[in-house]
Amino acid sequence: MPQLPVEIAKLAKRLHRQVGRAVTDFAMIGQGDRVMVCLSGGKDSYALLDILLDMRKRAPVDFEIVAVNLDQKQPGFPAEVLPDYLSARGVAFHIVAQDTYSVVKRLVPEGKTMCSLCSRLRRGALYRIASELGATRIALGHHRDDMVQTFFMNMFFGGRLKGMPPKLVSDDGKHVVIRPLAYVAESDLVSWAQHRAFPIIPCNLCGGQENLQRVRIRKMLAEWEREHPGRTERIFDAMGTVVPSHLMDRNLFGFAALQASGVADPAGDRAFDDDDAGLCAEPPAVGIARVVRALGPARRSPLEELP
Repeated sequence: MPQLPVEIAKLAKRLHRQVGRAVTDFAMIGQGDRVMVCLSGGKDSYALLDILLDMRKRAPVDFEIVAVNLDQKQPGFPAEVLPDYLSARGVAFHIVAQDTYSVVKRLVPEGKTMCSLCSRLRRGALYRIASELGATRIALGHHRDDMVQTFFMNMFFGGRLKGMPPKLVSDDGKHVVIRPLAYVAESDLVSWAQHRAFPIIPCNLCGGQENLQRVRIRKMLAEWEREHPGRTERIFDAMGTVVPSHLMDRNLFGFAALQASGVADPAGDRAFDDDDAGLCAEPPAVGIARVVRALGPARRSPLEELP
């Protein structure tokens, strides 16, 4: 086997390490699991399948992988691409045809966001397929940047601190959904897709909707990253380092019963002092009231990320 260029070798090692750490940290895959990898034809799901296939060879537990693609009957969809790719790789797969494209086009007015309805239809189909296949895990290709974007979407537009979890139980209570790419940066997935020459299939249904809130959040985060490299990673780390006593949710911390104990607590009176990493900067141009409300009790939001 030819030796990989140094940078690609480093990238491969980083990707496998990050996916392995996410799988371990959140107990995503166990002995005997049947993992249904949802393959859309985009770079993220290709990379997810690619890395899991390689990890399975060295994993301390035995698990199965089956790839599933939901053919939503978009005009011009190259139906042969995924079967050809998966057959060449020797991967068990199922292509399921369900015309969600026509449903979305018929029900969503021109110029309106299609994501919510499309996601609900796709989610329902994938849950049904998982049950039919006996899958114990549904693996999605969301990555670190998706998770950070979802966090800000919920805060800015939904008024709550809520992200996209690396592992969850489906809303029908029947399936465990996992996101093994949780620790992976999107830029690394772009590089990996180029190196592996995945046969990318563009999504014509929503790819051109530049008015999407997610597109705006992505642009905001990209600007922050240009001005302050590493900021996205720090935000992501913060999502896993929550201090309920320094927020405002009475359901998570007993503020009403809080009393002075007479014992010094180094973290007791600090939320964000001027000397905490020196990161004070102008806030983004969003409604401050929404951000403040996000610090308080959780409420149901229509902006929950849909698998």
